Amino acid sequence: MAKFIFITGGVLSGLGKGIIAASVGNILKGSGLNISIMKFDQYLNIDAGTLNPTEHGEVFVTADGAETDLDLGHYERFIDCNLSHESSVMSGQIFQTILENERRGEYLGKTIQMIPHVTDEVKKRIARLAKKSEADIIIVEIGGTIGDYEGAHFLEGIRQMRRDFGADNTLYLHAGFLPYLETTCELKTKPLQNSIRDLASYGIQPDIVFCRADYPISKKELDKISLFCGIDKDGVIPLQTSDQVYEVPSLLEKYNLSRVIARKLNLHLRKSSSEWQKLVARIKKPKKQKVKIALVGKYMAMRDTYISVIEALKSACWWNDVDLNLGWIDSEKIEKDGAEKYLKQYDGIVIPGGFGNRGIEGKIAAAKFARENKVPYLGLCLGMQIATIEFARYVLTTSDCNSEEFNPKTKNPVIHLMSEQSRIKDKGGTMRLGVYKCKLSPKSISYQAYGQRIIFERHRHRFEFNNKYRKILEKAGLRIVGVNPEKNLVEIIELKNHPFLVGSQFHPEFKSRPNRPHPLFRQFIKIAKKFNKPNNEPNRGRFSRKHGFSKNNIEMKSKLGTVLKI
Repeated sequence: MAKFIFITGGVLSGLGKGIIAASVGNILKGSGLNISIMKFDQYLNIDAGTLNPTEHGEVFVTADGAETDLDLGHYERFIDCNLSHESSVMSGQIFQTILENERRGEYLGKTIQMIPHVTDEVKKRIARLAKKSEADIIIVEIGGTIGDYEGAHFLEGIRQMRRDFGADNTLYLHAGFLPYLETTCELKTKPLQNSIRDLASYGIQPDIVFCRADYPISKKELDKISLFCGIDKDGVIPLQTSDQVYEVPSLLEKYNLSRVIARKLNLHLRKSSSEWQKLVARIKKPKKQKVKIALVGKYMAMRDTYISVIEALKSACWWNDVDLNLGWIDSEKIEKDGAEKYLKQYDGIVIPGGFGNRGIEGKIAAAKFARENKVPYLGLCLGMQIATIEFARYVLTTSDCNSEEFNPKTKNPVIHLMSEQSRIKDKGGTMRLGVYKCKLSPKSISYQAYGQRIIFERHRHRFEFNNKYRKILEKAGLRIVGVNPEKNLVEIIELKNHPFLVGSQFHPEFKSRPNRPHPLFRQFIKIAKKFNKPNNEPNRGRFSRKHGFSKNNIEMKSKLGTVLKI
C-alpha cells in the first residue's frame, strides 16, 4: 500500500512549496522508492489552460495533454518521470464532478454537502493516483496558504486520510516563512507559529516543518519553533533561500530529512544515489565561458511564464560547460527601437510560445535579425510560426504574409487555423495538446541533435503551418525537416545556409531535464557557444547578409507579387 506525504504552506504564498515537494520526491526516489506527486489548487477553473500567464506563470503540459500549474514542471524535472492529468487537480474539477454525479442521480437523493461528498472526492483523487502509478509514496502539495477560505475542503480531506490509513502511512509537512525585522536585526518566528496554530485548527499537526528565510536561521530559533509548536527537534528544518534550486535536496539532506521521514513512516531506505550530487557539482563548477542568449518575449512582467524554457537553457549550458547569461528582451521595445539595438551583443536568440497580436512584429524583427546575421535561433511553437512568417515576408518579399491568429484577413496565411479547430467554440482544453509523433529528415540539424528518425513531443497550440505554402517556401530555402506522419503537419523547420535556425511547432522545453537536456536546446547552446565572442563584440557585421539567400531565392523575388503563387 502507498504511503502519503502532504505539504502545506503558511504565512505567505511564493514560499517554494513546489520546490520542497519536488525535492522530497527527489530524495526519496534517490533512496530507492517509486514516487508520484500531485497538486491540489484552490481555483474554480477546471485546469490551468485559461489562466493569465502574467498572473500565474507558465502553463505546463503533460504527456497526456493536461494543462497544469507550473509546479508540475518542477516535479518532472526533480523526480525525472512523466506525470499525467491525475497529478493536477483544481477545485473546479472537484465541484464539476460532484455536480455531474448529482445530475445522474448517483447520490441516491441525498443532499450534497462539503462533508462528505467534496472531501470524499478529494480523497478519491489521491487514491486513484496511488492505484494508477503503483507508487510507494504519493506526495500531495496543497496550493495556497493556510487560512485561505477556498482550501478548507482539501485540508479536511487530507486530515481524514490519517484516520483512513493510519499514522504510519501519512505524514504532514508544513512550510512557513520567517520574516527579518530590520530594526532589531532578527528573524521572527511568530508568523510561522501562527500558521501552525491555524493548521491545527483544521485538525492537522505537522510532523515536519520547513523554515523558509532569506537570512541564516539560528539553532535558537529552530528550538523555539520545536518547543512552542510541539514538533520533534529533528523535524524543524531550516531552508534558507538558495541561488540554485537543484541544490535544495542536498540542503535538506544536511538535516537528515530522509532519515526523519523513514522513521516516521516506518520506511527502509537504501543509500542515496550520488547522481544528483554530481549534477549539483557540475552546476557549481566554475565555467571558463559564458553564452549570451536573448529571450525575446511578451510576458516580461512575470518571468515564471517562461520557467521551463529557462530551465532547459540552463541545463543545456551545464551540459556544454558554459554559464548562461540570459537577456530578457521585450518584443514591444524591439518594435519601437529596432532589433539591432537590443540583439547585436547576443550569441543566440530564443523566441518562446505565446498568444495574441501584441509584440508580434517585434518578434518577427528579431527573427529577421537572426536570419540575416546568422545568429543561432531557436523558435518554440509561436517562435516557429514567427520564423515562417518572417521568411515568407522578407525572403520572398511578400509583405502581406501573416498568421490568421494575428490578421484573419491576411492574403497569405502561411500560418492558419486548422479546419478541425474552426468548429471549436470552447477555449479550455481544446487546443492540440499532449504528445504527437514526428518523423525527422536524416540530413537535418534536428536529426543530428536527436540521433533518431522518430520522436515524440508535447504540443499546445491552435494554429499550424499552412501546407498550401509548403512547396514555395521549401523552394526558397526553408527546410521542412520534421513532419507528423499521421496528419502531415509540419513540426520542425530549418533554414539552409544558416548555422542554426530551427523552429519547432511543439514545446521541447517540457521534456528537458536538469541532468538530461533536451536535444534541440543542447545543440542550440553548442552552436551558440561557437559564436561566443570575447569582450561582447557585436554579432552584426560578422556574417554577410547575402549568405541568407540562395540563387533560387533571388530569382523568385522578382516573380512574386502581393499574393504568393501557391
